[in-house]
Amino acid sequence: MKIAIDGPAAAGKTTLARRLAEELGYLFVPTGAMYRAAALAKRRGLPPERARIEVRAGGRILLEGEDVTELLDDPALDELSSQVAVDSAVRRHLVALQREIAAGRQVVMEGRDIGTVVLPEAELKIFLWATPEERARRRLRERGGNLEEILAAIRRRDERDSTRQDSPLRPAPDAVLLDTTGRSPQEVLQRALELVEERRARLAG
Repeated sequence: MKIAIDGPAAAGKTTLARRLAEELGYLFVPTGAMYRAAALAKRRGLPPERARIEVRAGGRILLEGEDVTELLDDPALDELSSQVAVDSAVRRHLVALQREIAAGRQVVMEGRDIGTVVLPEAELKIFLWATPEERARRRLRERGGNLEEILAAIRRRDERDSTRQDSPLRPAPDAVLLDTTGRSPQEVLQRALELVEERRARLAG
């Protein structure tokens, strides 16, 4: 089974996808981290549309053979990765890599266009949502900073991601919408596991 998890920044995609993959024994593919790796490549003077980016077990990210997973948490990459993501050449490159990774595998892949563009054939598509205020509070707890500045950055990111010409952020027509506002990560995981079982039963029947 291929599971696509989409949604805006700080909706809880990475937390859910990682835990769901662990529960199911699937490969966890954090495509947002792949775009951050492309942004890191650009910062290093490498062409992001040709960067060699790999995903290993546990969602570890390699850039040109170097494990850069810990470097991708740098808040300075937030804006740069969003800017890189609107470059059609970069998107084509990374979408091709993501499809190659998923081919012949059971995966939980999270991002912003997985169910609509990368894996439209995924057996289960989940679109996570939470209010901008909730997402800003989560980012504040994770990274610190100023709440108003974080909220403004999230709203800018939402606007850019949802209005870009190439692969805009939106739920797939057959995606299950899951609002995570006020829900704990465990509650969200439990609901996702229920959806997996429902989809398995439907496929088997």
